[in-house]
Amino acid sequence: MIQTINLTKKYGATEVLNIKNIEIPRGQSFGLVGNNGAGKTTLFNILLDLIRPTTGEITNNNVVVNKSEEWKSFTGSFIDESFLIGYLTPEEYFDFIGDLRGMNKADVTSFLTQFDEFFNGEILGKKKYLRDLSKGNQKKAGIVAAMMGNPQVVILDEPFANLDPTTQIRLKNIIKTLTDNKEVTVLVSSHDLSHVTEVCERIVVLEKGNVVKDINTSQETLQELESYFSA
Repeated sequence: MIQTINLTKKYGATEVLNIKNIEIPRGQSFGLVGNNGAGKTTLFNILLDLIRPTTGEITNNNVVVNKSEEWKSFTGSFIDESFLIGYLTPEEYFDFIGDLRGMNKADVTSFLTQFDEFFNGEILGKKKYLRDLSKGNQKKAGIVAAMMGNPQVVILDEPFANLDPTTQIRLKNIIKTLTDNKEVTVLVSSHDLSHVTEVCERIVVLEKGNVVKDINTSQETLQELESYFSA
């Protein structure tokens, strides 16, 4: 589904990413972990064609992402609040994204009902602009928008940050449900080793832009990651 090929990113003489090859098959829940500056967000930004690689390429369902926009029709993502439109209310934003995804207002309303518990009465019907919501509530809106239109690929950067414990648990259940049928490929980066281990069947560790571990998740994975990062 997704493949990196001889991928590098440099800023001047500083190399921030160097990944020879990663293959993520369709339906896999894929986790990306690493300390600040490891290259996680850089990789996601290249995958979303927000920045261009210095060398190499990423393909998404056989589409080279920086040479065609075809991948956008089946890919949903939320990196940070810059993905939102701050002067819209959540309702207006969901209608806007839904329209881009070929959903009418009835489709959008029906879709949003499944997230009532996740929203916890803090998103819809509040007559607030997205820019006036808390960071956590902005993140809720962005995550749900990323799932609109039945995407084949969902990319979430630090989805658990700024969320309270109850919402984190609800988000984990949402991600697990999303990947249950093995049709949706989900990529999650996180600093929270426990959460990413729980929701991802495979975890790649980046350090200074390089892959240092590629693990199929098991009962020992969390301890292995904790040992690595505490060394």
